[in-house]
Amino acid sequence: MSTLTIRLPDDTTERLKALARRRGLSVNKLIEELSTQALASWDTENHFRTLAATGDVQQALAILDRIDAQYNSRGSGPGSGLEMQHFGL
Repeated sequence: MSTLTIRLPDDTTERLKALARRRGLSVNKLIEELSTQALASWDTENHFRTLAATGDVQQALAILDRIDAQYNSRGSGPGSGLEMQHFGL
């Protein structure tokens, strides 16, 4: 494991300390968890960028159109609690 020293504004440091206390974590563990989340997000973004670069735009748009049509036919939208069906991905 490595040690990393960072400089943060005082108010940011205090807010991180408060967040860590609220979650019952040390500041070190909080930063470790936040770093893991940030890296997972970055990895996911890179994965989708790679897929997008090699993907078929017309096929992707057709899939999105089918998803929209499915939601519109049910009179609901994303976040309504309806499970998405497999759309030929």
